[in-house]
This record gives sequence, structure tokens and C-alpha cells, in this order.
Amino acid sequence: MDNPPCGMYAVRGNFFVAFGACAAADLHIKVIMTTFDFRNEHKCTDMSSLNTSFAGLELKNPIVVSSSSLTDSAEGCLRLERAGAGAVVLKSLFEEDIVRRTESLTDEAAHTESADYLQGYLRGQMLGDYLKLVRESKSLCKIPVIASICCCSAGEWTDFARMIEQEGADALELNVMSLASDKTAADGAFEQRHVDILAAVKRSVSIPVIMKLGANLSNPVSLIERLRGYGAAAVVLFNRPYQTDIDIEKMEYVSGKVLSDESDLSNSLRWTGIASAAVKNISYAISGGVHSGEAVVKALLAGASAVEVCSAIYMAGDAWISSALETVEKWQGRHGFDSVAGYRGRMNAADAAHVDRLERMQFLKYFEGFGNAHHHR
Repeated sequence: MDNPPCGMYAVRGNFFVAFGACAAADLHIKVIMTTFDFRNEHKCTDMSSLNTSFAGLELKNPIVVSSSSLTDSAEGCLRLERAGAGAVVLKSLFEEDIVRRTESLTDEAAHTESADYLQGYLRGQMLGDYLKLVRESKSLCKIPVIASICCCSAGEWTDFARMIEQEGADALELNVMSLASDKTAADGAFEQRHVDILAAVKRSVSIPVIMKLGANLSNPVSLIERLRGYGAAAVVLFNRPYQTDIDIEKMEYVSGKVLSDESDLSNSLRWTGIASAAVKNISYAISGGVHSGEAVVKALLAGASAVEVCSAIYMAGDAWISSALETVEKWQGRHGFDSVAGYRGRMNAADAAHVDRLERMQFLKYFEGFGNAHHHR
């Protein structure tokens, strides 16, 4: 049951309380009703000022829970909706994982037809499970449900994208996660791969397609302009690749830091501020380093319409969402804004006063005196 408007009578489960004040018989009786649900207390706050539009989708607020184990079940997505999320991106289907798992069934000694059958069966099962996740999530959730594919080639994703659309997904996020490490590759080949994947998928679906980009691009703005031209509804800056580290005692490669932290925000702020001023008619979202309501405000000021978050929720729990939204709303109130649209992009490079800070790559004067102060401690 949805929260009732402030001042309205409502009953939820076994909880209701009414406060009344009766005047004399010739006066009317005024009754003020409110509700309490001690299992999950909700504040009677008008959050309509947090509405935003992202990739053609209308969101009740800019917090989108990004693809992760948080969104790997319909029940998990519903829980996040109840916690206040504006949208969810379902846990990604990984092209590399499908290829790896199907190829592992191939045995040189196995009959070719048998190996092909097993590979086809496993692939079909994995794709079928994902379509089921889309279908069940849409049946439970009222907020937008965005499907996600991590892909490194155009491949067969056109047919699968069509099936995702048929199951009711509100949008599709394509996460092109790979490294440009081929020394024989032509300049721009890596960026062209993004365009090829988008173009192939766009020929098959009419739902919005969102491109989640890596930070390993030679010119993000140029690529975003090309993606916009091929029909991308939004871009997300940036995806978080697997972090590599080395155990120096065992002399082995190990996994680095899994979750993001606040320091990861800066690069996305820079490029969102630059790109949102240069390439219009496409939505932006920031991913990585959003760990507070203040970070959400920063993203919006830079030109984003939404933020994708999971690390902060892993660390603080679902309650992080409502806490962050409360911070954003209070900030808006202090600064006299009644909507996100009133300040989105206010700090991007469209204002010449901000260009120097956004495009500066060297510290120049900022470390002047820092070394001396450190030296004299």
C-alpha cells in the first residue's frame, strides 16, 4: 500500500492512530489523522521536487541502483523500490561469462554435435533465466526496470535485446567493458566498437538504449556525440572495471578494491561537466564514487540527470537511499530550488567560469606551500 498524503486517514496492517479535537456542539469537529508503520516508518514529505527525466524515463528521484547482486532478483528490486530508489538496473548478463561457460563444455574428445548441443542448451538456459528476471521484476515494481548487458562485441545481442524489450524492460543498458590492448588495432577501433554495438541493437528495439562507458577512452566527448547520433538515449560515466593488485609475498595477482569510494567521483564529475555542455539532447548519469547525498547534488550540478549507486548501499544498507534523498532535498531548500531541473548542469562547462577548473590537468599553484608546510611539521 502506498503512503497516504499528509493529513489523510489511512490504515496499514494493524497500525493506525487518530488525533481529534472536539469543539462545542455548534462548532464542527476537526479530526487530523496520521499513520505509523513501526516496521518501516515513512516521513510525510513531498518528494515531488526530486523528479527527474533520464533516458526518456520519468524517475521520482535521481537515485538509480546500478547493476549488482542487489538487483539480481525481483524481490530485491522491490525492496529497493520500497527503500526509495528511483529506478533499478538489473544485474548484468555478461557476454564473457556465457562464452566462458559454454566453451568449458567443449572437450576435444567429445563429439562435435554433443558439444554444440550442450553449449546451446547452457546458453539458452542463461538467457532464459535473465528474461525471467526481467519479467518478474516488471511484474513487482512500479519504478523503471532497466535491463543490462555487459558485452564486448555486437554478436547476437540484437535478437536478445528484442526479447528483453518483449518482456517489458523499460530500457536497456549496454556496458562495453573491455581493454584496448591490441597493438595492431587501428586508432579509434575501440570507440568504433561502441558505435557498432549500439547501432546493431538500435535496429532491433524501440526502448531507450543507455551506453555505460569506461574511463579508458581517448576522447569521451567525441564518442558521446557519435553515440547520440546513432540513437543512444543516455550515457553513464563511468563503469568500474575489475581492480588488479599484486600479493608481493606470494607474487600472485589478486583482486584489488571491489567497492568504490568518494575519491572515484572526481573523474566522472569532470567529464560530465564537460560533455553535458558540449553534447546536448542526451541524458547523463554518474556512476562510481557516489557515497552521500552531497555527491548526488554534485552530480546533478555537473549536468547529470541521475546517479547509479551500489557500493554505498552495500556499505550502509538500503537506508542509505532515503538518507541521501533527504540530504538532497534539504540542500535544494537551503538554496531556493524547487526542482532538480532548476540546477541541473548549473556547474557544467557551458559557463565559461567553470571551464578552467573542468579542463585543468595540472595542479599549478595548488601544491605551492603544501610541500613547505609538510616539510616544517
